[in-house]
Amino acid sequence: MPRFKAYNYDQNAMVVINYQDQLQPGTFEHAVHYLIEHKLDLSVFHPKCRNDATGRLAYDPAILLKIILFAYSKGITSSREMQWCCETNIIFKALSCDTVPHFTTLASFVSRHADEIEALFEQVLLVCHEQGLLGNELFAIDGCKMSSDASKEWSGTFKELAEKREKLRSLIRHHLLEHYARDEAETEADLDWDIRRAKTILSLDAAMKKVDRFLKTHSPRMGQGKRIKEVKSNLTDNESAKMTTSKDTIQGYNGVAT
Repeated sequence: MPRFKAYNYDQNAMVVINYQDQLQPGTFEHAVHYLIEHKLDLSVFHPKCRNDATGRLAYDPAILLKIILFAYSKGITSSREMQWCCETNIIFKALSCDTVPHFTTLASFVSRHADEIEALFEQVLLVCHEQGLLGNELFAIDGCKMSSDASKEWSGTFKELAEKREKLRSLIRHHLLEHYARDEAETEADLDWDIRRAKTILSLDAAMKKVDRFLKTHSPRMGQGKRIKEVKSNLTDNESAKMTTSKDTIQGYNGVAT
């Protein structure tokens, strides 16, 4: 008998990585990280944090902004899915510095700071667009991706540049509104995900046992005629046979009325 290396999907693993190394220069995620971390003033988010003397530590707005904006770039507008990405996706882990904000934290942050987020994201996207980093990302409305040819697209009159800015502003607003809608719609839908998964596994197990039991308790059915060969068996009713009618082929019985 051949021997194979054992494997087990249901296990945890320790992987040594450097988060900074995952954010390669020239990528959208690196630009998001650099601009939010080093260039943007995030003090606008501070007044709503009232834990100076008491209360638990809050997530840095920089971390939440990086997660949300990168998620939007991938078409993710669900707080639950963002949390899952922070648990499983290496780029999200790098951007969040291996923190995993609860989906309610992400949803609350977007809900409480919509205007501030829109203004900051606009600045980030303007710079990324100028650098040609939006071409392969999912910042789009009506299925129209923005051009990544920065040298061509970034030239124009003030009116044309203002139109580009308004388009980016609309993109951000579109994703924010979709984020609100997704969070509200999937509150109940996601609660039964584990139930549906368990039912699927039980159904697969039952079907497998049914096939296995049938093979162990039945013998192949042999047809009649000059050339005897095996005919198809039926797990539900093995005495039935295929019958061709005027409309279709059905499973039934051949019989003689007396």
